[in-house]
Amino acid sequence: MDGPTEVFYYYDYNSSSITEPPGFQSTVDPQLLSMSHVYLPVLYFVIFFAGVSGNLFVLVVIGNRHKRRGRLVDTFVLNLAFADLVFVFTLPLWAISAGLHNQWPFGNALCKFSSYVISVNRFSNIFFLTCMSVDRYLAVVRLLESHLLRSSKCVRFTCAAVWVTSLVLGTPSLVYRELRRSGDHSSCLEDLNSSFFQAVVLLTILLTFMLPMLVIVLCYGSIISKLREHSTMGNLRPSVRCRHSLKIVFTIITAFLVSWLPYNVFKSIQVISKMSNTDMQEDVESSLGGGLIISSCLAFVNSCVNPAIYLFLDKHFRHSAAAICVSCLGQGDQQSYFPSNSISTNSESVGSTASRGRLFSLTSKS
Repeated sequence: MDGPTEVFYYYDYNSSSITEPPGFQSTVDPQLLSMSHVYLPVLYFVIFFAGVSGNLFVLVVIGNRHKRRGRLVDTFVLNLAFADLVFVFTLPLWAISAGLHNQWPFGNALCKFSSYVISVNRFSNIFFLTCMSVDRYLAVVRLLESHLLRSSKCVRFTCAAVWVTSLVLGTPSLVYRELRRSGDHSSCLEDLNSSFFQAVVLLTILLTFMLPMLVIVLCYGSIISKLREHSTMGNLRPSVRCRHSLKIVFTIITAFLVSWLPYNVFKSIQVISKMSNTDMQEDVESSLGGGLIISSCLAFVNSCVNPAIYLFLDKHFRHSAAAICVSCLGQGDQQSYFPSNSISTNSESVGSTASRGRLFSLTSKS
């Protein structure tokens, strides 16, 4: 997804003197989007405020804890929160544009740059989520063999590789997204009639959704199997940890699927239909355009979901957040607000059932 308004060129501007730019046909019934200039800006600003506050909170809480205890998984959490934070800072521009019926008043350079930022952070967001899944798999299932892969140096290298890869994958937005003028109206749009760009869109869907989703499912499937294996040993505490871990797994995978699956399905249909020159009926095209707009908004919501998951499902994150809040109020020592069994040294207990259960939590000691 290269910009919130990538499908808004479907608008009919109710003027016979306006001609569509080459390659940007109007295919959606304007009545379908008649109120989008009202609800889209509101939604974008809600995501903006929630994303900024939530991800800043994560950066402060995890960053503070990371400095004191240096946990590897915190590096991925911090990068993921930063990627989401950078993304949401572009939303006010698109909110204003949507409120002006897709009029882009910020110039061609900002059109390209803001679209590029969204693309880069879209890719980095999904890749960091995948890295976190692999890290959890190594920590729980392959603990004895994963010391080298889970070293600080390797994690920093992985984060750098994710950012470089995301910067490269976002480059097509700089080339194929630009300001298009129709009379007095200017819109920030992408050219989906380019065969090369169509191929790039499908490739990025494969690389940034299908493959990551496959990796995530395989990792968490193995984690669930391992946790269930330990829960059958008759110890009640591993069984409780197993149920809690399964809840976190289900929530993360569900949030990922609900956020991204609809958009990728609609986008794939749109691109494949253009590549095959399929002549769609008007109502089908209208439904496709409307589905793209709604599903893209749903995908943007994912940028402010992760802080809520940490807060409501991860007790270690809650303890850290409470400790910082209490410290800021000057009411006590942060360390006293951590339960004794949630504090551990930087080395992980190799092979123990208890450590494996504790290692699953996204922000637990690892």
